[in-house]
Amino acid sequence: MLVIAHRGASGERPEHTLAAYERAIDQGADYIEPDLVATKDLVLVARHENELSETTDVAAREEFEDRQRSKTIDGRLVTGWFAEDFTLAELRTLRAKERIPAIRPANARYDGLYTIPTLAEIVQLVRAKEAESGRRIGLYPELKHPTFLLQEAGIDMVDLLVTQLRTLDLDDAEDLVFVQSFEVGPLRRLDSMIEVPLVQLVKAEGGPADIPATSYDEMLSPTGLADIASYADAIGADLQLIFGPEGIPSGLVGEAQQAGLQVHVWTLRKENAYLPPVLQRGDAPGATGNVPGMVNLLKVQGVDGVFTDDPGMVVSALAQLRGN
Repeated sequence: MLVIAHRGASGERPEHTLAAYERAIDQGADYIEPDLVATKDLVLVARHENELSETTDVAAREEFEDRQRSKTIDGRLVTGWFAEDFTLAELRTLRAKERIPAIRPANARYDGLYTIPTLAEIVQLVRAKEAESGRRIGLYPELKHPTFLLQEAGIDMVDLLVTQLRTLDLDDAEDLVFVQSFEVGPLRRLDSMIEVPLVQLVKAEGGPADIPATSYDEMLSPTGLADIASYADAIGADLQLIFGPEGIPSGLVGEAQQAGLQVHVWTLRKENAYLPPVLQRGDAPGATGNVPGMVNLLKVQGVDGVFTDDPGMVVSALAQLRGN
């Protein structure tokens, strides 16, 4: 089962920082996962969303007070500061902060230490750590809101990513790269442009922003899975889709694999707040629950990969299962 470091080791460092990615690599993650947004001058950088105030100190910067905007993104009104309204040089002045300090107060100790990394810098880190460790480390980028950015800002995320991957020599089938998106059209375009495997992300509700008449539920029917398999190599599925309300396996893993798709699930986090009641330990939302228990449940189902904020714990749990 692949261990995919979700935004890096974001259970221990502010997400989407070089520190979080390096921590994940040192803990043995197979892949690190940067969410990609674009700057005004068309540089791909890593942020969970194009809105910046949740994960940076932009709201406290007087020089950027007049950049606050309201935008409708994938049907939702969002007010804040957006990466596509800043040049890379301007973004470089911002500092990252912990997104959920109430759950992860220890991470907040690192607020203000790290800048926003570019995709090129992340690849540079990966290659340096490969040389240091002697093992290959994969890259698992996600395109964030590509249709919105194309329609509203004229930024073609697909073209930017393909150009970057080609420049970095990371566009071939043998490269350890997965590219993921919740949208369908960008993945179909990518399928004709690069050889790396593609991942259709799916949620337990809603549907892809670029095909509003289609639901993820429809996409996970036998016919829908066969269609996904025509352009993608895997699904990235919400954990809620893998287990029913009583914790009984939904059957999706087997159905997707029968359609020729790998199944990667998101997101395994160590805190009680993100685990089902049976795997929680104590009453505190931020306390560590039974991560090995969840890893075992996923392993039994034959899941091919897991996104996790805590790659060290998952790597350890998998090693214990192999030992058994």
